Amino acid sequence: MADETLQPVFQIQRVYLKDLSLEQPNSPAIFLEQDSPTIEVAVDVGAESLAEGIFESTVTVTVTAKINDKVAFLVEGKQAGIFEARNIPAEQLDPLLGIGCPNIVYPYLRANLADAITRAGFPPVHLAEINFEVFYQQRLQALAEQQKAGGLVMPDGSSATLN
Repeated sequence: MADETLQPVFQIQRVYLKDLSLEQPNSPAIFLEQDSPTIEVAVDVGAESLAEGIFESTVTVTVTAKINDKVAFLVEGKQAGIFEARNIPAEQLDPLLGIGCPNIVYPYLRANLADAITRAGFPPVHLAEINFEVFYQQRLQALAEQQKAGGLVMPDGSSATLN
């Protein structure tokens, strides 16, 4: 069969916690506060090629809890996965790495962050589900706007203006 096409391959090789940090700058006094904390959550995703057809996808979440402008805790976690993605059309690879892989990795990160926060002595923070397709589309739109404005987008997401 000379014109047999290669079948697409997508497999999870490994999912792992790449980084986890916890800070409690106002402990133990913060435990005496009676008010409920305000919670801020920041999310970022990334992907990089490790070898031919092998990619690492990462999801980073930072959770900051404040009580009356004092930081109760700040926890940041980066969950990663190594994925094999071969024979996938180029126009489908970026969405796979930006949507599909984060959807696989994120539930592990949610559990790890809730566990870390609980072990720090606070009630767990249960992060909401994230629609990574919308997140991906927003990132594409932001990149397009930066490029339209004459900016150069660097691989780390930072930008520089061309003169």
